[in-house]
Formats: sequence, C-alpha cells, structure tokens
Amino acid sequence: MNQYKNLKVWQKAIDLVVATYKLTDKFPEKEKYGLTNQINRCAVSIVSNIAEGAGRNSSKEFNNFLGIALGSSCEFETQFIVANRLKYISNSELTEIAASVEEIQKMISGLKKNISNKILN
Repeated sequence: MNQYKNLKVWQKAIDLVVATYKLTDKFPEKEKYGLTNQINRCAVSIVSNIAEGAGRNSSKEFNNFLGIALGSSCEFETQFIVANRLKYISNSELTEIAASVEEIQKMISGLKKNISNKILN
C-alpha cells in the first residue's frame, strides 16, 4: 500500500505539479478558468495516473495508466508551448519545464517497458 510514493517518477511528477502551480500563478487573471486551469489539471493528471495505476490489481492495468500519464504529459507540454507563445512564460521557463517533462516521459516509458516485459514473461 502506498508503494507509488517510492517511485522516483511519481516523486518527480509531484515536483512538476508544484513548479507548475508556481508558474501558472503568474498567468493573467483572464486565464484563470482557461489555460491556467487546464495546465494545472494536466500536471495533476500525470502524477495521479501514476499513483492510480500503481494501486491497481495488475501490471497490465498499471501499464495502461502509465500510458494515460504519458499522454497527459504530452498535452501538458503542448499547453506550456502555447503559454510561451502568448508570452505568459519566458523561453528559459519553457526550457526548464520541457526538460522536466522529458525526464518524466523517459521514466514513464522505461517503467512501461519494464512492466510490458514482465507481462510478456
């Protein structure tokens, strides 16, 4: 129980959520229910799907939830690109977020591969 908290990818995704909320807090008020809300929800979706998948009954289910987390991470990154083009975040902030997301995506992909190998064996 609560083994997901030991996963490095979950820990990094939690850090990403905190960084995201700090960045989106600076967005214009008019974006509160638009891009700000969507980006924050995406960040939470990444970490939540990792946790939910880890708590499921099978490796196959965990693998599926990791796929959802990976999809959310791509959506998340896209929304930050939009925020950058709208000048809500700087190029350096985008670069920093993109590096964090890429690291998390690699970790999720590695975990998915590991789980897939166990399912097949």
